[in-house]
Amino acid sequence: MALRVCDDRPMTTQSFTIEPKGRFSLAAAQDFAEGFPAGTGASGQTGGLLMTFPIEGWRGSAAVNVRQDADGTIHGETADANELDTVTGQVARSLSIDHDGTGWIEVGDRDPVLGAVQKRYGWLRPVCFFSAYEAATSFVIGHRISMRQARIVKERLGTDFGDETNLGGQTVHAFPRPQRLLEATSVKGLSQVKVERLHGLAQAAIDGRLMTDRLREMPEAEALDDLERLPGVGPWTAQAVLMRGCGVADAIPLKDDISRAAVASFYDLSDLPDDVQWATISDPWRPFRMWATVLLHMAWRREEPTPSYRQSR
Repeated sequence: MALRVCDDRPMTTQSFTIEPKGRFSLAAAQDFAEGFPAGTGASGQTGGLLMTFPIEGWRGSAAVNVRQDADGTIHGETADANELDTVTGQVARSLSIDHDGTGWIEVGDRDPVLGAVQKRYGWLRPVCFFSAYEAATSFVIGHRISMRQARIVKERLGTDFGDETNLGGQTVHAFPRPQRLLEATSVKGLSQVKVERLHGLAQAAIDGRLMTDRLREMPEAEALDDLERLPGVGPWTAQAVLMRGCGVADAIPLKDDISRAAVASFYDLSDLPDDVQWATISDPWRPFRMWATVLLHMAWRREEPTPSYRQSR
């Protein structure tokens, strides 16, 4: 990822550019992000992607309009961002362009099954959460409610407790910074147990336990163990936070049954793969096993194929 900060914008906005390494389509990312909870996926100016999020360190929030040139360069414009490097890093991580993706196409060449899905979806890279904090709170909010309900709850929290930013004449609210989330003593649409768990996650973020870079740099087993000690975070959520909140590129979410079913379907298996079989199938995907898994998971949900393992029963 090559980063260039531009200083020729008016004082009210700042801009940056990122040159992704390897093939990357912002349009594919935007199509994928449309089903995300509030904060990612709204249409920005110039047909770009609008992102709003708390800035790690929790001193403020950002609103960023992201667009892509024909040559692949990513441009971001943000209002009054005093921490432009951090904001840029969170945008890049969310779009998975903080990784060198030059080998992503070669993974599909090694595995024609995955390669066919890559071509159908524009060599999509995962769209991740902006931080481990926002991932953890989103999964706790979304537990056992619909994605639509979770989106409404997040929007309500943003309106009531999130920082307000104006970008290009558009007023947006970010998800609350952890200090503000502690002020939400009750939340319409959430049980009090969930509210208490959100408070616990907010305090963990303030204490530094949910700093994304910290978790990403830890050995996987150690990071998962640390996450599972947080309120409302079990094995499935811990894996999801690490992989989709921290943007880990090369890991397998063994606790995710939907991803396991997607693998069974696309690889024409007679039953769900066990851990060893999944590891064997995914070995050619290295060093992008998480990218490949997210792509198969998304494609399986959209295409709804009838798996062979179901047909055999």
